[in-house]
Amino acid sequence: MSRSLKAHLSLVAMSLVWGATFVVIKSAVADISPLLFNAIRMSCAALILALAFHRHLPGMKLGAIQSGGVAGFFLYLGNELQTTGLRYTTASKSAFLTGVSVVLVPVFLALFWRRGLNRWSVAGVALAFGGLYLLTVPSRPGAGLNLSSLNRGDLYTLGAAVSFAFHIIVIGHVTREHRWQQITVIQVIVTALLMVVTAAGLETPQVAWTGRVYSGIAITACLSLALAFAVQAWAQQYTPPTHAALIFSLEPVFAWVTSFLFLGERLGSRAALGAACILAGVLISEQKGSAESIGVPMDHASVREIVE
Repeated sequence: MSRSLKAHLSLVAMSLVWGATFVVIKSAVADISPLLFNAIRMSCAALILALAFHRHLPGMKLGAIQSGGVAGFFLYLGNELQTTGLRYTTASKSAFLTGVSVVLVPVFLALFWRRGLNRWSVAGVALAFGGLYLLTVPSRPGAGLNLSSLNRGDLYTLGAAVSFAFHIIVIGHVTREHRWQQITVIQVIVTALLMVVTAAGLETPQVAWTGRVYSGIAITACLSLALAFAVQAWAQQYTPPTHAALIFSLEPVFAWVTSFLFLGERLGSRAALGAACILAGVLISEQKGSAESIGVPMDHASVREIVE
């Protein structure tokens, strides 16, 4: 099995983890203020990663620290906006709006890094975006996505999508210049520090130490943060940013599947069609959009401007 195939399959597995833990986060923030929740779980993830990769940290260069810091900032901003937004919008709308990053990654690559896309990649992105809408936006009258009446939770979540798109692009670049273990540890430490400061300065921390808070912290810190970010940093060495974004669009698909399997939720044919569109978009991009390959470098000077 090639490294590229392993990387793609690893990102699919992490999308499964993120999709399966989405409801866990939604449940936990009912009993704990979102910024405090993020600060605790990210700090736990930073400790886990520092212990796991401590042998790779000595002799770290300044460039790796700077690169990890930039990645950590975008990761921090995206998580804070998404988790805060979940308190003011529905889980389905949050999943859709966060998925806008699927479209934003190729758009940002084209606008800021003059990175072209072939027609198959464009078709894959369009299919995935349409599938996200079908999967996450209800078909009931009056329940659709009304962009003219976005609430503040929706706006927070759109901001999260922008931040996550930049994070995917930056990680895809810096992990090819520095050791992925170092980038993983630094980005999560920076994210945790920023979250601790934000929680202390921007919200009045509130928490009821219920079972779902404890389980939410444990599950997300170990799986959807520490493990997932380590896998992402390794895998994006061998995966183009647009492909990574498309694979991450599988997150709501897995959320739908796990809800059906473990909670008995039945979302109907519309959701099934949306899931099929996302899968088709990923497959088309992977099989036909091969012009955007690892061997075609990004404009490193342009990305380096962000890092520096």
